[in-house]
Amino acid sequence: MALMALTPDICIRGAGIVGRVLALLLARERLRVSLVSPPRDPASGHGDVRAYALSPKAKALLESLRCWPDERFATPVLEMQVHGDQQGHLQFSADTQNVAALNWIVDVPALEAKLADAVRYQGAIEEVPSPVHAPLTVVCEGRASQTRAALGVEFSTTLYPQHAIATRIDCEHAHGQVARQWFTPGGEILAFLPLDGPQGKQVAVVWSVRTERVSELMNCEPGAFAAQLAETSGGALGAVAMAAERASWPLMLAHAKRWVGTMPGRPGESFALAGDAAHAMHPLAGQGLNVGLGDVSELAGVLASRPSWRSPGDMRLLRRYERARQADWLRMSLTTDAMQQLFSRPEGMLASLRNWGMTIFDHSGPLKSGIARLAMGTADAQMPRTPFTSD
Repeated sequence: MALMALTPDICIRGAGIVGRVLALLLARERLRVSLVSPPRDPASGHGDVRAYALSPKAKALLESLRCWPDERFATPVLEMQVHGDQQGHLQFSADTQNVAALNWIVDVPALEAKLADAVRYQGAIEEVPSPVHAPLTVVCEGRASQTRAALGVEFSTTLYPQHAIATRIDCEHAHGQVARQWFTPGGEILAFLPLDGPQGKQVAVVWSVRTERVSELMNCEPGAFAAQLAETSGGALGAVAMAAERASWPLMLAHAKRWVGTMPGRPGESFALAGDAAHAMHPLAGQGLNVGLGDVSELAGVLASRPSWRSPGDMRLLRRYERARQADWLRMSLTTDAMQQLFSRPEGMLASLRNWGMTIFDHSGPLKSGIARLAMGTADAQMPRTPFTSD
């Protein structure tokens, strides 16, 4: 950790994945960064069970920072299988897309450890316990950001009638590097994401369940919870056993009304929001962290291209970032919201139509390939972005 004699160019509030990636990107451009990283309470909770589906673009970004986890902690997905609630089916394959993998399922603690090490040895980054003055403050504190609230930025939130339950399970059969997702007649969504390398038998579970069922599922015995997972997945991976604790959080569609602005009472200082502090979406498309990394990549690029005489807090620069990222988030959030609304409706006729549509789309050839490329971030930038990945 460096000690700075000069005022930092940027103060980043929030030392999660998005905040640390931004700090490393800015330091690479020889900008001085203060990263607000309060000490963690070692007794604050159980192990982290999260895993993220990261796109090829996100992988390239992390590799450029030398922060990509080892193979055991970043499992390539060679196939995605999406099952509707009435025999509808979609399948995407890395082979048909001529790519090494559709995405990678990355263990969160392993990625965080890589980023922490990189920050520790980067001389242009100083980790500080509390915010400091800087021409630009970037808020990366997550959806419950206190700084965003203190700035008076409205966070428009629409709660879904669902919570996510995350855990990890050991399976009887190897996952075969396949990400699997099931839509149920009750409007719930279950995802199994392959972990522990290509030969692994462990998967990360993300189960979007009706809010009224959360307490029951979080408090039932591990064996009973595992049995419900096996039943909902149709025994796709054989018998399953719990390998971790369960975590739960409410699902929402949310966004800040403005992503940039001037710091109240601080002439010459500005702020920008990034990651979950700026937006949140349903996890069914697995794009949350990819969008957050897109935010910081765009912001770092805008700041790197500025003339040397222009302050990092120049509002013209920040509005350029805001316009670009709001447009990208809007496209993705509209898609995930439409999918959630479509599969949460129980009406029989609608259920038949959506499952028929899935099956037709699965045989659509070029259209299906185009959507897969968009999800991977490898399509022409002029094409509309419509994600479709397993969470």
